[in-house]
Amino acid sequence: MLEVKSINVSIGGVPILRDVSMKVEARSMVGIVGRNGAGKTTLMRAIMGLLPLRAGSIHYEKKDISREAPHLRVHHQMGFAPEDRRLIPELTVEENLLIPAWAAGVTDAQKRLDDVYALIPEAADFRHRRALQLSGGQQKLVAIGRARMTGTQLLMLDEPFEGVAPALSKRISEVVASLQPLGLSILLSGADLRHAGKGLDMVYRMDRGQITSI
Repeated sequence: MLEVKSINVSIGGVPILRDVSMKVEARSMVGIVGRNGAGKTTLMRAIMGLLPLRAGSIHYEKKDISREAPHLRVHHQMGFAPEDRRLIPELTVEENLLIPAWAAGVTDAQKRLDDVYALIPEAADFRHRRALQLSGGQQKLVAIGRARMTGTQLLMLDEPFEGVAPALSKRISEVVASLQPLGLSILLSGADLRHAGKGLDMVYRMDRGQITSI
């Protein structure tokens, strides 16, 4: 499904990732664990094409996508929920959910939206609220739903449990668990992935921009 081969990534001339290699097999859930600053978010952003590679390659379904622009990677049915949510504050929840589908030109946006509401009924309850009116945990749920709008094969969730109340962490873990039977591949990152439960098929540990153990 997804294979990262010996990638190096720098930000502002400073090396962040060094010879990072990892895999996400089809229909599996993989975790990346490490303290803040270990390089987890940089890895996620590099996979989505938001940061250029200095070396190495990224293959998706055996195709080299290392040089593809981020908006093209969405067409590979990849979805990304960043740690900081990146919702547009003045837009409603429903508009935020629909934006990636509109941008990708998908023809079944309403069906995908209905699927997200079935997965996360809370999002349907506050679909008409502006994103700025939601709590941090509620915004995390919406960000996962937005990623699901395009991520029908691979879903990447960066720090989904970080900075939210325990009750909402539990709810997010329930949502993540409910994604597995849908046949998705899921890549999760976090300093602590205990909330992911027993669903993880593999865990990579990162420190100082390198994979230190599997």
